[in-house]
Amino acid sequence: MAGLLKWLVLAMGGACVAIGAFHFALGIDSVPGEGSAGATVDSRERYYGAVFLGYGLAWLWAARQSPIPATVVRWLAGIFLLGGLGRLLSMAVHGPPQWFQIALTVLELALPPLYFLLAGADERAAADRPSPRRAERVSLDE
Repeated sequence: MAGLLKWLVLAMGGACVAIGAFHFALGIDSVPGEGSAGATVDSRERYYGAVFLGYGLAWLWAARQSPIPATVVRWLAGIFLLGGLGRLLSMAVHGPPQWFQIALTVLELALPPLYFLLAGADERAAADRPSPRRAERVSLDE
């Protein structure tokens, strides 16, 4: 389970960095189904792209920790879930968006429970591994 968690955290981080960079670079042109929305919406899209890139870097930071901190994974997954709930709210108010946004909503609602389930896997695995000091003491006691 710890290996799966590591892979999923790395994949999430890499995907978010790539998506954030894409939105930052292309602005409103990065949004499927959108035409020209003007400078204000383009500016907002690029700002959100930078924030999403930073969110991805937070996932990558978590993946590089040993063990991967469960609390950080839960917070990051919770933020992702909140984004999916925001999309549901938008659908309730404005109706369904372009099909790709619906697919993203499914991911944003389906992945967080998996992250919540796996969040503590690396910490549990680390607690089960003998530390070098503990192994040294055991061999001295024998």
